[in-house]
Amino acid sequence: MKFNPILTVLSTPLLVFLTYVSVCAFQSEVFPSEVNPGDAFVLKIMNVKTSQLPAAFFNNSPLYFSGCGENCFVAIGAVGIETEPGVHTIHVVVDDRRGDLNLNVMSTTFPEISLTLPEEKVFLSPEDLKRAKMEEERLESIWQIVSDRLWEGSFMLPLENDISTSFGVKRIINQKKISVHRGVDIRGKDGEKVKASNRGRVILAEELFFGGNTIILDHGQGIFTVYMHLSEFNVKIGSIVSKGDIIGFVGSSGRTSGSHLHFGVKIQNINTNPVSLAELNL
Repeated sequence: MKFNPILTVLSTPLLVFLTYVSVCAFQSEVFPSEVNPGDAFVLKIMNVKTSQLPAAFFNNSPLYFSGCGENCFVAIGAVGIETEPGVHTIHVVVDDRRGDLNLNVMSTTFPEISLTLPEEKVFLSPEDLKRAKMEEERLESIWQIVSDRLWEGSFMLPLENDISTSFGVKRIINQKKISVHRGVDIRGKDGEKVKASNRGRVILAEELFFGGNTIILDHGQGIFTVYMHLSEFNVKIGSIVSKGDIIGFVGSSGRTSGSHLHFGVKIQNINTNPVSLAELNL
């Protein structure tokens, strides 16, 4: 059964609606209306005559809005990679008016690959494990931040090269350890320029155990992009960068076997397919 992603919500009886539709109704739209697990989506609320930001909830988690013109608000959300396929509901609240939208999550099978690596690269020493856990806790605190919107227009991939490992690939290492790839690996040579995916604030630029030289940009509304394995940085903590600015250079720092860029996206603490974010028309 097909469903219409456009929803008109009424807060008054039909008789009043016939006279005051422009005042008493708003429109909600989600696109794309069909997504794969791990994909980003956009929610727009239009014809809203209110001074307060709308509210919306997907899988019991809030979405964060900003303005997109007169009487218009926009939020970017994401579907977790472990989300069950089927029709899921987005609950929308505008003042005292409520409505629901449907988002169809498709059934998706991600590829599997087998890797053989030296044991010391698979199982960490106690010292390395302690460091990795401390860094993980620090990153978790970053993902909780919800700042004001900085992003402008559509997002872009930071390199125009081919993707060598796509999002969601399940890697079976030494027939023992399973690792799900929660970003994309983009081919690159040492020193190639890495560009900012969108306008944002540099919230981290330092060497990490797994990611090597890593940059994280905060784009606002709980949206972050992550750039790993860089050879060097071209930005400083706290600086605001524009989309397309050169923020670093391809390298092979951290736990990697060769030069490339690992590019990740977090949306409200959900690992998101970067390609799906770049494909959104914002």
